[in-house]
Amino acid sequence: MWVLIITLLVFGLALYIITYLNRRNKKEEVEISVNNDGECCGAHEVCDRDTLLAGDDKIEYFDDEELDSLACIAPENFTEKQLKQLSDVFYTLKEYDVAAWLRSLQLRRIELPIALRDEALLIVSERRQGV
Repeated sequence: MWVLIITLLVFGLALYIITYLNRRNKKEEVEISVNNDGECCGAHEVCDRDTLLAGDDKIEYFDDEELDSLACIAPENFTEKQLKQLSDVFYTLKEYDVAAWLRSLQLRRIELPIALRDEALLIVSERRQGV
């Protein structure tokens, strides 16, 4: 009888030690996603920040107030200086700001040249797909 109790205690203690060591050595990696942009709440399939549709009439500037002079001018009529202004602003934007910048230009009636527009839309498309 005592042999059976001692055997069960030893078996239980060995099982406890093995389980404890296995859990301690097995470090689970948890991926934490931090949203630093402050606009996306995670409740939508596509983040509002990545949409190109102007939801409100609030114009957001990206230190590009000088581009207001390009409103209602066809892109093929831009001067080299104006094209450089647009390019400088575009290439200094962070990827997650491109969609908001395009919305801002839309509200301000500023058209992008085809080459810049294609690059900007490619960036927005890649962000949506998570590439």
